Amino acid sequence: MNFSLLSKMLLALALFVCPFFVGHAQQLSGKATVSALFAFGDSILDTGNNNNLATNSKCNFFPYGRNFAGGKATGRFGNGRVFSDMIAEGLGLKTLLPAYRDPNLSNNDLPTGVCFASGGSGLDQRTARLQGVIWVPDQVKDFQNYVTKLNGVVGSQKANAVLSNAIYLIAAGNNDLAITFPTARTTISAYTDLLVTWTDNLLKSLYDMGARKFAVLGTLPLGCLPGARNTYGNIMKLCSVPANQGADNFNKKLSAKLNNLGTTLPGARFVYVDMYNPLQNLINNPQASGFIDVADGCCCMPTSPIPCPDASRYVFWDYGHPSEKSYQTIAPRIIQEIKQKLA
Repeated sequence: MNFSLLSKMLLALALFVCPFFVGHAQQLSGKATVSALFAFGDSILDTGNNNNLATNSKCNFFPYGRNFAGGKATGRFGNGRVFSDMIAEGLGLKTLLPAYRDPNLSNNDLPTGVCFASGGSGLDQRTARLQGVIWVPDQVKDFQNYVTKLNGVVGSQKANAVLSNAIYLIAAGNNDLAITFPTARTTISAYTDLLVTWTDNLLKSLYDMGARKFAVLGTLPLGCLPGARNTYGNIMKLCSVPANQGADNFNKKLSAKLNNLGTTLPGARFVYVDMYNPLQNLINNPQASGFIDVADGCCCMPTSPIPCPDASRYVFWDYGHPSEKSYQTIAPRIIQEIKQKLA
């Protein structure tokens, strides 16, 4: 399967379905602290920012959120909590990371972090424009508005402490590679170079606003997403090698860039969060973690017109999003690494 077929399948998915500050920071270990979590990027982290956008890339309806508390569809692209929620909980902040654009967002939630991510978005402006979602640089504009609100809630001194001791979680590039690259009229090497440059610009923008601790996610194994495996003509539901190679190309360049950024941005620390290999391990050895299906999504696919009875047995929830169980399986080791290197 080629990138063009993958892009059509994932775009079809996006258009069809989609997913108080108390005076001190959370203590993690020794004297290390983390005050808040801020999430930027795409549907891996989005906790509901797309709900009120004029876009079809949203999932605030059943069966999304089927395993969420109360069975409520919140706009998270999955059957329950998503990766950003689990990182927030693992850092001792809160069990749910609220969406910044949630009209019911409380001022009490501002000091411990919010989510700015938008499902279907990317680093390439064309990716966001195609689906009518919030482009990553525009998420930074939302963050600027957030800072103004935070200053009003806790005062500038405490606000600065929150910003400098927070962790900035970023997931971008998945949609750029899967949806936009096939029409970009360039090579995968040149396009991944662009994605890394745009990531660099994003990190510097946040750094200039006080950010110092960054956890940046690589892309998923795009060729092994159910949307790629189940494309017309792929009878054996094999992973797409070219799509995985493109993701791997980007991930290696991103990791190398993050290793070097600490020397150019004084006081900043970076963690490259490997999402590719942990998920690939679940795909290659599903039984070890209690999974039975790696090629199909539990719901919202021709292979599962009726949602499966137990999403915890599936590595993926739909065409392109891991199940809550998959996130729960890979998150602990990632949380530990973030604590060790950033907290």
